[in-house]
Amino acid sequence: MFKDFLECGKIVSAHGVRGEVKILPWCDGAEYLLDFLALYLDKGAARLNIESARVHKGMLIAKFEGVNSIDDTAKLRGRVVYLSREEAPPDEDGVFFVQDLMGLEVIDADSRRIWGRLTQVYQTGANDVYEITGEDGEKRLIPAIKEVVISTDLEAGIMEIRPLKGLFDSEGIDAD
Repeated sequence: MFKDFLECGKIVSAHGVRGEVKILPWCDGAEYLLDFLALYLDKGAARLNIESARVHKGMLIAKFEGVNSIDDTAKLRGRVVYLSREEAPPDEDGVFFVQDLMGLEVIDADSRRIWGRLTQVYQTGANDVYEITGEDGEKRLIPAIKEVVISTDLEAGIMEIRPLKGLFDSEGIDAD
């Protein structure tokens, strides 16, 4: 089952004295958060309406309704903020929330071998890298590219992959 509210960042400090806060984004970037009218605290229990927001040095600078002083911002410092899945802009094909990918069973698209579960997503710049942990605890890394990730079915909880030759073992790699 999908979570209704997804962690998207953390309020790290006040920005000035008029109630603005700096938010360290835990998503694709601070720019993504500009599309929201509200963020939430406590896994959706408390709504923070956004009066204004902008990106500054990779951080989201946000002014929330009712937060008007540095004293008000002190109460928010260190708090995790959430976005509402319902209010999120539509996903592009092949784009998923990291939290939805975690725990997917990863299987070979051809042999049906179970490689393990997706346990971590690393954002490297060029493309994400998925960490798969097998039942034996062995960790494997795959690039999140269409040549490797064949399909992702969130409802079934399955990701099908076709590892590139030599990705998981030395097969096909010349010793020269």
